[in-house]
Amino acid sequence: MASASNPQSLFNVFVYGSLLADDVVRALLKRVPPSSPAILHNFHRFSIKGYVYPAILPVENKKVNGKVLSGITVPELDILDKFEDVEYERKTVDVSLMDSSDTLMVEAYIWADQCDANLYGEWDFEEWERLHKQSFLKMTMEFLEELEQPNQSGSI
Repeated sequence: MASASNPQSLFNVFVYGSLLADDVVRALLKRVPPSSPAILHNFHRFSIKGYVYPAILPVENKKVNGKVLSGITVPELDILDKFEDVEYERKTVDVSLMDSSDTLMVEAYIWADQCDANLYGEWDFEEWERLHKQSFLKMTMEFLEELEQPNQSGSI
């Protein structure tokens, strides 16, 4: 049985934006974890002016459709934390699994700035996939190359 301090602990992560695309997940984690469709209630998925990815924030009586990636390891969660960067805060939320109606506690990346004036409308995955996925995938590969570079400071 894995405990919170055990590095073998596994996490479930609710994804709702670019990480709905298996290609992006595969680029980041070198695998596509098992997933289940899920709904996050009382949140809304916004578009962000000037960005191709979405933000979610609590909004009464709204819901966000996404999926839960299961069996995420601590090193994988660390990669996701760095990928989501400081604009998002990882929080534990309850989601409803679509195939069973069970409620599951999962990790989710919530937009940090609750008063951000750049949030608007509703983000559309199909539109993102059509217009931005290829360039986003290229950016993801560049992010990974930087992440995998050995620390340059102090080296000759």
